[in-house]
Amino acid sequence: MVLVPQLGGAFLQHLIYKQHVDLETSTEHLHMSQDGIPVLNILLVGSIDGRHVLKTMCQAHRWPRRKINFYVLENNLETLGRHLLFLSLALEPLEKMGLQEKSETFLELMGNTLLRSQTAAYLQEKSDLFIRYVTDPCFQEAHLPTLDLSALKFKERDQLEAIFRFWKNPDPQAFQIEQLWDLRLRQYLGTRYDSRRGVCDWDLTMKLHEHGAKVINSREFFRWRNTGVAFEMREASYDIPNKTLASGHLLRHKGEPMSARGYWGDIATGPFITFGTETEETSLLKTINGLPSKSAQEISLHNLTALFHELSYRSRYDPPTASDKDGDKGSLQGPDDPTTLDALNGPPSTEDIRVHFLPLNCLPQLHQKGRFQQLFNLIFFSCSMVHLLKPELHRVSAPKATLLIELTNFLPDLRKEQVSEFSSRVGNLVKATGFVPVETPSKEAFSLFQLGDPPEMAEPGL
Repeated sequence: MVLVPQLGGAFLQHLIYKQHVDLETSTEHLHMSQDGIPVLNILLVGSIDGRHVLKTMCQAHRWPRRKINFYVLENNLETLGRHLLFLSLALEPLEKMGLQEKSETFLELMGNTLLRSQTAAYLQEKSDLFIRYVTDPCFQEAHLPTLDLSALKFKERDQLEAIFRFWKNPDPQAFQIEQLWDLRLRQYLGTRYDSRRGVCDWDLTMKLHEHGAKVINSREFFRWRNTGVAFEMREASYDIPNKTLASGHLLRHKGEPMSARGYWGDIATGPFITFGTETEETSLLKTINGLPSKSAQEISLHNLTALFHELSYRSRYDPPTASDKDGDKGSLQGPDDPTTLDALNGPPSTEDIRVHFLPLNCLPQLHQKGRFQQLFNLIFFSCSMVHLLKPELHRVSAPKATLLIELTNFLPDLRKEQVSEFSSRVGNLVKATGFVPVETPSKEAFSLFQLGDPPEMAEPGL
């Protein structure tokens, strides 16, 4: 299980609703629902952190109405469990969890190896609910209709139940993440471990900053690289293991395969690029004497607060100023405003969004099932899943479908020539699928393609 933060989230959401330069959009080929609303089907292969779903769901009010189906395909069940956790957290009613608390909890669960006691208690509470979801389809459909688990195999449901029971376990010794993190770091750095501060500064300055993530400062990046704790927003103890980062891995012991639970995720890039390097609030990107005035943590917190505000109130977020009265941050409507009352009295409305969990590693078989033939208007591949790019992809792609592939720009282990080689490899793999490249700026962290027209068939007898 390699938890590498995914890139291109803002651009993916932009593609869903708007044209990109001269790209002929897939929207001209959308099918209509029974009530006459266009239906957009999106396949996410290895998206991991749920950010693409979250941002699209939260900002859907900005664009013409569409019904959007996300099909989530991963290669491990722990990641699907985290998708469920983040979706459930996003849909918490404001009466139960305010914007700031929701945003801080999200960042902790997403990017920290260690949690506050309050966040750990929330995870245990939700784990109980998730067990009910995967064992009782009727209960899940009634309480979280945005999610569709029907495609999962019975074995996968059983394994998800076991994962959620592990999350629910209050024993901190069940997942000794501090020791596991240090072990991974020692294996990763080898003889450079004792000089890890210098290695960290080099990776940040020469790799991440070089590709545009300049708002990440050395203090927060080293804290994460050294301990796995990326976000410390409260003056509180972060001392309870985040069990959602645990996963199983097959190891060999005396020649025999043996399953081991541990931490096999990212220890190189960090979670800051997920929400912390871009923002619509340009004041957060100001520099002072050439240095960013805000940290990646502050930008991440703002971005999530803005997203959850939009999801609840269906209006853009306007950050509070010093002159604002005390109150719920971002709640700009009055207490008697109908929108405010709706937001406070129940979960956010997501009637046009549906998230479907697909069986693990099922992409090679999708084209064999009639329901997926020419279904997907937009397809995303993470850089760790490009090996699944096969010629059959065009058979599940709708006419003029768009393909977005994450590149390896933000992987500090790779040299420039290796990043370039990966981009070339992606181009070669895509050629066989029938997609053709669409020009994008050279420094973008993704490659963009569109499904070409099918070859014309020669007339019989010619």
